[in-house]
Amino acid sequence: MLYSMKEVCQKTGMNYETLKFYCNQGLVPNVKRDGGNRRVFDERDLAWLEGLGCLRRCGLSIKEMQHYVQLCLRGEASIPERKVILAERRKALEEEMARLQSALKYLDDKQAFYDEVLAGRRPYVSNLLPQK
Repeated sequence: MLYSMKEVCQKTGMNYETLKFYCNQGLVPNVKRDGGNRRVFDERDLAWLEGLGCLRRCGLSIKEMQHYVQLCLRGEASIPERKVILAERRKALEEEMARLQSALKYLDDKQAFYDEVLAGRRPYVSNLLPQK
């Protein structure tokens, strides 16, 4: 079955402009065209687009995604290089998650402090105000 760009957008959650941009940037190789010269996509294209969306959410730039596509087009021989790219991205995501966890802990601690102050269980102190 072939899908129109609109149908692909509905299935993937990708907006039309992004899908068109990805196609124009060569991120969707071998795009097929219907009789009216409109882009159409099959199930394999949909799976590829889902992967591209994930790579983008992982923080790969368009240039990095283009490089990844070129590696994929080289076939099995490029798997070791692709694994390096994914491992590096994974490490960066783990570091970002640690930063975000630290930020969440700060917010949770601050909320708990405010709750205790508002409940009268703890005196209010501020690093910005003179101590009484």
